[in-house]
Amino acid sequence: MPRSPQSSPPAPVRDSAVQDCGCSANTTAIRDSGSACSTKTHPRFGLAYPWNVTENSTSTYREAGVDTAAGDLAVELMKSAVAKTHGPEVLGGVGGFAGLFDASVLRGYRRPLLATSTDGVGTKVAIAQALDRHDTIGQDLVGMVVDDIVVVGARPLFMTDYIACGKVVPERIADIVRGIAAACSETRTALVGGETAEHPGLLGPDDYDVAGAATGVVEADAVLGPEKVRNGDVVLALGSSGLHSNGYSLVRHILAKQNIGFADRLDEFGGVVGETLLEPTRLYTAPLLRVLASPSGASVHALSHVTGGGIAANLARVLPRGAWVDVDRSTWSPSPVFRVLSDLAGTTLQSAEGTWNLGIGFFAVVEADAASTVISTLAVDGIPAWQVGTVSTAERELTGYEQGAKGVDGGAVRLVGEFAQ
Repeated sequence: MPRSPQSSPPAPVRDSAVQDCGCSANTTAIRDSGSACSTKTHPRFGLAYPWNVTENSTSTYREAGVDTAAGDLAVELMKSAVAKTHGPEVLGGVGGFAGLFDASVLRGYRRPLLATSTDGVGTKVAIAQALDRHDTIGQDLVGMVVDDIVVVGARPLFMTDYIACGKVVPERIADIVRGIAAACSETRTALVGGETAEHPGLLGPDDYDVAGAATGVVEADAVLGPEKVRNGDVVLALGSSGLHSNGYSLVRHILAKQNIGFADRLDEFGGVVGETLLEPTRLYTAPLLRVLASPSGASVHALSHVTGGGIAANLARVLPRGAWVDVDRSTWSPSPVFRVLSDLAGTTLQSAEGTWNLGIGFFAVVEADAASTVISTLAVDGIPAWQVGTVSTAERELTGYEQGAKGVDGGAVRLVGEFAQ
């Protein structure tokens, strides 16, 4: 629904001076001696919520930890950024109960399939909270949600977000949503709604979490995936901007063991530790859609977003059963942040291949004769890409290969060789 501030309802207080007023069969009202009962609409659920309105009452919503006025201010601060993501397909504005998107855009498709995805940013938000910097988390969220949709070849249509916090700080919430809106604009996704829920007592005053969901559309016969992958197809790696939004629990664990704070300045990290770790997730949707719309687009058979599970597991998900790929580590050098973290942990880069992306944010499986063209097209958008392997369907022993990740009965992938220096 279009963004509106929300909160969890406080439990009605019951003691010797409080009794049910009986004003509703479905809600509990509270009253003390000499007070009047007033039924108000609860801001989260839209339900009648009777409330004691005694002048001297201490049981007010604000005193319970919920400030609806702060939520309203946050909406005002973000409205213009959200509106910039809206095209003519979006009807209505901020503050309604539901976002409206004109589905007549689907009439141009022969057999349109809707693609949907939902995700969050994980514990990367803890670093944003520690540095009190909240203008990049929004791009991370869009990257995690919208870039999953392009994996099947779909064009994103619209997105909604959800922010849960311990206390609504209008400027903080607005920073988060402005980041979401900017990334939505870059990916040509309409931000049609969202919710901000204040959870006092459940989350600390500076705590919050973010999540989102998006919907896109793809022509049925243009869906990318294992069914299109063929023997001899080339696997291209698309460079990441850093850690993106996965593996931060491990990052935080490593730093804590070394007594390194996010605000510390270390030469190994190139400055403030937390600022390096907050590098926003690279957005791949627009560049990949341009590739798919180009003359070489039909040569792209599958895409994979390297998120939770790491390199091999995510590539295996988009390969057909019986296909295998050896990913050659010598074709790239993981960026310094991965090497520094591995050194601090006293482990190898190889041991983190199932946790961090190690410099690869996406894979594209393409016909061999189109690989150089796809690489050149991506380079125009600033996306480095290179060949890391070739798909084979030849029979072989697959012990040591990653298979069956995320419950997908797909192909098999392993990493071979040593990383370039």
